[in-house]
Amino acid sequence: MSEPIQLAAQRAPLPDQRTAAPTSSPASGATAPASAAAAGTAAGTTAGKKPGKARDAFFDNAKYLAIVLVAMGHSWEPLRGDSRAASALYMTVYSFHMPAFIVISGYFSRSFDASPGRLKRLITGVAVPYVVFEVAYTFFKRTAGGDPDYPISLLDPWYLTWFLIALFVWRLSTPFWKVVRWPLPLSLAIAVLASVSPDIGDDLDLQRVLQFLPFFVLGLCLKPEHFQLVRRKEARLLAVPVFAGALLFAYWAAPRMNAAWFYRRDSAQELAAPGWSGAVMTLAMFGCSVVLAACFFAWVPGRRLWFTALGAGTLYGYLLHGFIAKGSRFWDWYDADWVHTPGGEVVATLFAASLITVLCTPPVQRAFRFVMEPKMEWAFKKDAGEVARRR
Repeated sequence: MSEPIQLAAQRAPLPDQRTAAPTSSPASGATAPASAAAAGTAAGTTAGKKPGKARDAFFDNAKYLAIVLVAMGHSWEPLRGDSRAASALYMTVYSFHMPAFIVISGYFSRSFDASPGRLKRLITGVAVPYVVFEVAYTFFKRTAGGDPDYPISLLDPWYLTWFLIALFVWRLSTPFWKVVRWPLPLSLAIAVLASVSPDIGDDLDLQRVLQFLPFFVLGLCLKPEHFQLVRRKEARLLAVPVFAGALLFAYWAAPRMNAAWFYRRDSAQELAAPGWSGAVMTLAMFGCSVVLAACFFAWVPGRRLWFTALGAGTLYGYLLHGFIAKGSRFWDWYDADWVHTPGGEVVATLFAASLITVLCTPPVQRAFRFVMEPKMEWAFKKDAGEVARRR
């Protein structure tokens, strides 16, 4: 996927998992990406978290590592034409980084009940950043991208903002998935139908919303013990040959397969493939993505590390790094010959990882919190019950 995320899940901790904290908002992510999450508001609280509800280091680590993979994937995209190895890494990472982020987003959305408080947080932490960054990206494309007539359209997400609109739709649908009998098979059926429906169009990036939906629903269905299962020593050891096999297959498939399948933004017919292949690819890629995401989770450390705190800022990194990721193309950074050498590929990878790391740090979060997590008390009616309790 050319765009990731975090990007992520509910700000309020789950009632049955007090040690697992949500993220600061995709994604990631991602393309992610991201989110995962998603992923900023997509996944949790920020500096204002309540005492006694500690964040879970495992999920913060997972979100940070997923968003780093999102940024690295973006740095590899222009290199794929010159390097089969870069193409193989790109395809392997794109097969699981956003699905992993979206699974986390779904997992931390389990407590979403459409109550006034949660709806307010959904608006301030997802809808508002979507509007702000969609407009900001549009003006960036007009100026740096040399396209002065590019229109502002809140119905046609550009680049990374697709994850925010997808998260908004997914989370609103959470009560539905919590009451149906077979949520995961139903979501897969919807994804399959989307993959063979070329008339869906680009509004709200609905193809991505529907084709990535099963990963969000999967997250809703998971329980803490499922993550504990993939974190066992046996799972960590098994993940090594699985990932090695995935890389070998990707190396073989790189010149033979259209990587756009991983973006999930087009139907099979739009990818010049027969309609029936959409169903086959949707189910096959879902299985591969789940397996590789499980391997990824198996390798995620469960203890606090130097980057654990950055997991709360993945949505910040996801959205902000998009300006550099796209700017690198607008400003012809990849036109230099040395970038397309093995050494140049390493430099591009390290630069992407370093950039996303800086953009997830607390100073950046504080600087952009007014946009990413505005309080906006003025925009909402006061809860009569809450006012009465304060008296």
